[in-house]
Amino acid sequence: MTPLVLAANLGLSFAALAALCLSLNRHHAEVFDRKAERAAVLRLRAFGWAAITLSLFVAGLWEGWAFGPVQWIGALTGAALGLVLLLSYRPRYVAPAALAALVAAALPLSILAVSA
Repeated sequence: MTPLVLAANLGLSFAALAALCLSLNRHHAEVFDRKAERAAVLRLRAFGWAAITLSLFVAGLWEGWAFGPVQWIGALTGAALGLVLLLSYRPRYVAPAALAALVAAALPLSILAVSA
């Protein structure tokens, strides 16, 4: 089940880090051409931290607490690298990529939930 858990963690991590990134005015303005409203900032931060927490629990529950956190940190690192590259070269693609990553994480999560 490692590839499914890794795919779910990568998708959740990318979406979470993108949400946290977009909660900053500098990056939000870069992507959307306007400053973020206070309510949007709070929602993005809440979603970002919730998704990071969920990805840790996904890794821990399906990979075990001995290996799961190691895989979680690797997925966070890979997602952060992808986000930094995307933000550097194509900042307008960050929001659609985050939504796509979230949708892509839903498929492995649904397979894992059915098989549990």
